[in-house]
Amino acid sequence: MNTDTLAPDSNLVPPPAAKPDHPLRETLVIFLKNKAAAAGMILLLIVLVGTIFGPALYGVDANEMVWIPLSPPGDGTPLGTDYLGRDILAGILVGGRVTLIVGAVSAVMTIVIGVVVGAFAGFFGGRVDAALMKFTEFFQVLPSLLLAMVLVTIFAPSLTTIIFAIGVVGWAQIARLTRAEFMRIGNLDYVKAARAAGARDSYLMFRVILPGSLPPIIVSSALVTGASILFEAGLSFLGLGDPNTLSWGLIIGQNQNYLLDAWWTVTCPGMAIFVTVLAISLIGDGINDALNPRARKRG
Repeated sequence: MNTDTLAPDSNLVPPPAAKPDHPLRETLVIFLKNKAAAAGMILLLIVLVGTIFGPALYGVDANEMVWIPLSPPGDGTPLGTDYLGRDILAGILVGGRVTLIVGAVSAVMTIVIGVVVGAFAGFFGGRVDAALMKFTEFFQVLPSLLLAMVLVTIFAPSLTTIIFAIGVVGWAQIARLTRAEFMRIGNLDYVKAARAAGARDSYLMFRVILPGSLPPIIVSSALVTGASILFEAGLSFLGLGDPNTLSWGLIIGQNQNYLLDAWWTVTCPGMAIFVTVLAISLIGDGINDALNPRARKRG
């Protein structure tokens, strides 16, 4: 007998199946392919590194008079001095810490309030939904900046009250988005199956429905963070910031009367705010494209 005829043909052996890409890895690849999002990530990284390590590396006290007041950029200091002769660059490096911390913490507060309110409204529906949405509409129709100004004025300007005011006034949009996602996902088959199996409401809300609702919430979080930074700058510009803590908005507010004669005192910190918010917006758009199923198919 010819044993060669019994040997399996190597050409007939199917190749091993390719392992599917991990969803997180695929999302990261799509995000990094977005040039605008990658540029936003680089810009934000530069801002973070500058605010964290910049003051120590630059070595100039932001609160001390170092040169002639209202001196232009290049005349003794890289970005000029303010009306008290303080270094603008040193102020931007130090004030960036406060601005970013206020923006991040208040954004977290906004997202937590919005997610909790929207989750309860979308999950329970009925009277709970009606009551929570009426409460949400109250905050949505009021001018956010005006309400924040009232809260800061009542409780006296400080970092704590500013964070509280910004966090309280901006959660309505997140609540509506979360409510819509909970109502949509709550009607899917796997959620109905979990409910029929006797799963508790808390488990269904935060372990079954909430993970599926995170993509649009994450995208909105980037926009909320940028808006919180602008809110802090607006309050400080209007004189409602903490006068004992330097921030980008406070630098602009203190030097607004000298804008026509010393443009750099307002333009430089304003550009810092612009670049930071732009970077966060680009990152948010990149996350939206990466989490969008249609963008996955195009990738």
